Amino acid sequence: MKYFVALLIICFSLTAKSQILNAESLRKVTDTSGFSGSISLGFSLKRDVNDYFAFSSSTHVQYKMEKHLVLLKNDIELKNIEGNKFENAGITHIRYNYKIRPRIAWEVFAQAQYNKVSKIDFRGLVGMGPRFKLTTSENYKLYFGSQIMYEVEELNDGSTPIQRDFRSTSYLSFSLYPTENISLISTTYYQPKLKDFGDYRVSNQTSLLIDLFKNFAFKTSYTFIYDETPAVGIPNSQYNLSSGFVYSFD
Repeated sequence: MKYFVALLIICFSLTAKSQILNAESLRKVTDTSGFSGSISLGFSLKRDVNDYFAFSSSTHVQYKMEKHLVLLKNDIELKNIEGNKFENAGITHIRYNYKIRPRIAWEVFAQAQYNKVSKIDFRGLVGMGPRFKLTTSENYKLYFGSQIMYEVEELNDGSTPIQRDFRSTSYLSFSLYPTENISLISTTYYQPKLKDFGDYRVSNQTSLLIDLFKNFAFKTSYTFIYDETPAVGIPNSQYNLSSGFVYSFD
């Protein structure tokens, strides 16, 4: 119990890094009830406004009990922009799943984040909707989610007013397990504004995990984000290639 309390303290002392968090990266597959999770450290070469080197830390805790699943994740990232000063970004995400049927669940989630490089002072959102498991095989898994969220966004670009909007957020995720030691997970999100479908975001994250030994794995991820209406001076597309090590626990 003391280890879980310590992890919660770490979680609430950190904040978030990417603009669209891949919720599938939160999920730890387990057949047992109780607490589980992971802690990871990574580094990345990244491009948005500039080229820079980034160091990241991520903590994930989940609790599973029968039809209930609660997920909590916190990320923090420090970025060295073209050899100059460090900037930081962060994200906090909590999600609750209730299994309605063996392959259908209802999700409720909330998220808060900031990103100095992307000129996001604050982006907060809450949402809900169904999640469907489209396969039954244990060698590969396919999921689809279609949800609605309310978002508040404050940009630091000197011209954009505070945005308060409803968005649709849909995702398609697949997981492949070609061997016992290798996992490949890819998730694509589409998030249009409900009152203006021309204002949308698309993102994809693909991750490769290789188990090194018990509870330790090497992870490399590629993330691509396209935002039709970013802050003034920020490019529409951004990418992130990162690698690091993951420690998981049950």
